[in-house]
Amino acid sequence: MQMTAPESAAISDHWAIWLLHQRHGDDAIYRTHLHARLQHYADRVLDAAKLAHGARLLDIGTGDGLVAFRALERMKNQLAVTMADTSVSILRLAEGLARQRGVARHCRLLQTDAQDLALIEDGTLDAVTTRSVLAYVPDKPAAFRAMYRVLKPGGRLSIAEPVMRDDALNAIALRAVLDRRDPDNEDQLLPLLHRWKSAQYPDSTERLEETPMTNYTERDLLRFAQNAGFGDLDLQLHIHVDPPRPITWQTFLKISPHPLAPTLGAVMDKRFSEPEKSFFESVLRPAIESGNYPSSERMVYLSATKPAYN
Repeated sequence: MQMTAPESAAISDHWAIWLLHQRHGDDAIYRTHLHARLQHYADRVLDAAKLAHGARLLDIGTGDGLVAFRALERMKNQLAVTMADTSVSILRLAEGLARQRGVARHCRLLQTDAQDLALIEDGTLDAVTTRSVLAYVPDKPAAFRAMYRVLKPGGRLSIAEPVMRDDALNAIALRAVLDRRDPDNEDQLLPLLHRWKSAQYPDSTERLEETPMTNYTERDLLRFAQNAGFGDLDLQLHIHVDPPRPITWQTFLKISPHPLAPTLGAVMDKRFSEPEKSFFESVLRPAIESGNYPSSERMVYLSATKPAYN
């Protein structure tokens, strides 16, 4: 798929590279499937945000504007949106896309950290949204306190955040099996699986607890929101197992599960010998291209209200 002008100008950090390439492997068919799924996430977040015409919305970690642009579409542009991100490259991308969509006058672009939102005044917003943002924030309680601070009394918080702890636990389990394995065991596949997964997720309890994207559960997110002062809380953990969906091996090599993870292709180039690459492909490729490789996702939807009266 040919890249648009604002997209090509934006590629200068790993967040933008993942957003524009590695989450779909530059595969047009897979990108279409992914877009439909992402729209579902955005709508679910916005349903819980309960926006009214003329509202002021802050979309933290806006990325390519999935939630912000969908909000403007749903509200027929009767909305003022602040699109916030820590990445300058991402904000350039969002700015270009806003111009392309003809909604730039409704959008304010802001480089800020989710942990403090220092450039936003207290009690000025009607709603705050995030999608797959807090997972990468080291101090999540501080982020919830900041979101509470910038909301008006009665303002709404609505977030969708992945829970990747199980992925790390699987990597830890692979390492444990390897550590207990008989030295004479000739299983070639297990060490390669571990090299792959440990490159993308922590493979020790210590690293799991030190890594922002794996050191929390859905209950922690609820507790952080409560401790920040939010009320009227609603949390739903949604687990989705993808139906069989064959993709090409070359696409699978280019896909990364999250912005901080290398692609399988990069892992193989760095950590596998040539014979290991051939063996691993011979085992895994048939399952990938036939659609028999299982894939699941765990997403937390959390909404809450800042009390009208303290």
